[in-house]
Amino acid sequence: MINLSGKTALVTGSTRGIGRATAKRLAEAGARVVVTGRVEERAREVASRLREETGSEAVGVGLDVGDPESIERAYSKVKEIFGGVDILVNNAGINRDVLFVRMKPEDWEEVIRVNLTGTFLMTQKVVRDMMKKRWGRIINLSSVVGFTGNVGQANYTATKAGIVGFTKTLAKELAGRNITVNAVAPGFIETDMTEALPEEVKEAYLKQIPMGRFGRPEDVANVVVFLASDLADYITGEVIHVNGGLF
Repeated sequence: MINLSGKTALVTGSTRGIGRATAKRLAEAGARVVVTGRVEERAREVASRLREETGSEAVGVGLDVGDPESIERAYSKVKEIFGGVDILVNNAGINRDVLFVRMKPEDWEEVIRVNLTGTFLMTQKVVRDMMKKRWGRIINLSSVVGFTGNVGQANYTATKAGIVGFTKTLAKELAGRNITVNAVAPGFIETDMTEALPEEVKEAYLKQIPMGRFGRPEDVANVVVFLASDLADYITGEVIHVNGGLF
């Protein structure tokens, strides 16, 4: 059984979907959990429910990963409460889907700012404390489309492919400090983001999945918790695909 007692985990974008499921799994494994979202009240509500459901120490903090000042404020609160972060899950992400020839510069820049620059900024903020402790787990959320491409998602797929390169480089830089850096690449997972897709698009995806079903947020969360645990001590720089055989 995975035991993360004594560890503090921060999950970005954890008020819903994969992030929320991950925060819950981490809490169930005994970790202290920092739930984050752009609306602090919502983050506090989710943290309150986690405390009720798991008995864990959970707090909710407002955080916009694309805003350096927001990151500074949020991490100051976390350090005041828990003294730092042992496990960082970079999950927060947005999409602005449109065909490339119609994509506006702001559509490109906003997705890059949140998904890729946000991962960089958040990681840089917490990693120095991990280096001092000589222990840390960084898990970045990529996507199957970062490997396959996807029509209408030039901006989104660029960020998810970029996260893979970022993960592999950081893994090499931090391995000597006993910090592992890995990525998880979900396929088609049932979340609010995918629920908004047209039915015909979802049906087309389903036909491509050998397991014959869409994934659940918990399917991804289980892999994140494994990578955060001592069971994954010798795994770094890897990408684990969670897609039912889609890729």
